[in-house]
Amino acid sequence: MKDLIANINKIFESRIRLGIMSVLMVNQSYDFNSLKEALDVTDGNLASHLKALEEKGMIKVNKQFIGRKPNTSYSATETGIAGFRQHLKALEGLIRKQ
Repeated sequence: MKDLIANINKIFESRIRLGIMSVLMVNQSYDFNSLKEALDVTDGNLASHLKALEEKGMIKVNKQFIGRKPNTSYSATETGIAGFRQHLKALEGLIRKQ
């Protein structure tokens, strides 16, 4: 059983982090407010999960101004893409073994 869960990455265990990475895997980038709306979470909750993913090198942050308004967007890093794919592959393997 240990081999089945060896490649499951703890950073993606949270449903919110799983949702963030799922959105970023199919979009080049996504802004904070759109992520908040898509995942139906509070500002603080989303911010803490984004910070955790950023600290692990899974996502990168891009801050800019659009007009006079600040805009923060996020994208998956190469490390994040590879790690998330490995995580999904491990989950698929676990499901198939059942």
